Amino acid sequence: MKIRELIGKITLQENISPIERNKVSGTFVIHIPNPLASYYSRFTEVNRPNSIVLVTKNPVSFESILRASKIINEKENLGLNGAKCEVVIGSKKYYGIRVMGIDRYTNIDKVQQAYKAQGFDFHKSTRLAKGTDAIITVNKFFNVLDIEDSVYQSPNNKDRYYFEVPRYMDWEEFRNITFDIKNNISITNYDIAKGILYEQDGITDILRVLKPNISIDMVKKIREKYLDRLS
Repeated sequence: MKIRELIGKITLQENISPIERNKVSGTFVIHIPNPLASYYSRFTEVNRPNSIVLVTKNPVSFESILRASKIINEKENLGLNGAKCEVVIGSKKYYGIRVMGIDRYTNIDKVQQAYKAQGFDFHKSTRLAKGTDAIITVNKFFNVLDIEDSVYQSPNNKDRYYFEVPRYMDWEEFRNITFDIKNNISITNYDIAKGILYEQDGITDILRVLKPNISIDMVKKIREKYLDRLS
């Protein structure tokens, strides 16, 4: 199957925590945990950050992040994945660089210094309790395999699927529908997020589902529940 590369956004709700050490002094850095960390951690002894947000003083463009990430990767021989990110905590919105691919917590400050050298200004340190609820939106590239009509799988993670839905849902509608579906389906312990893909003929609304050892049949059953609610 051919791998397609698309660009879009994913919005998810997670309990985030502050990075308090191994960062540039006086700055605000957030850790977004893997939603299935308790499952995946059983298969590795390496304790590495999943997804880090280097909170910036002002909004920054996706283009500037991509350019800086390419320079840093080539210069430092790294494999960082940088993306534009917004984090909403209560009534406050923060902007930043979502970075994946940092191999250990002790290298966060090195990565942050590299982005600083590329001209990014970071937000001052902000108090944040561990496990704070946040809504996170990430602009990113998607590598996907077409499994069947309107259903895609990540080529890098067999447990991650995407499927198209017929229309846009705001966060409140998405949350309410998701709560209802999760209480009326036999499939359990899956994580779901909403997103969009930018394609030549317009915007396509999608949902991302993540579950250990998920099957295509499970994905189709979850998708059917959303299609019923959105029809």
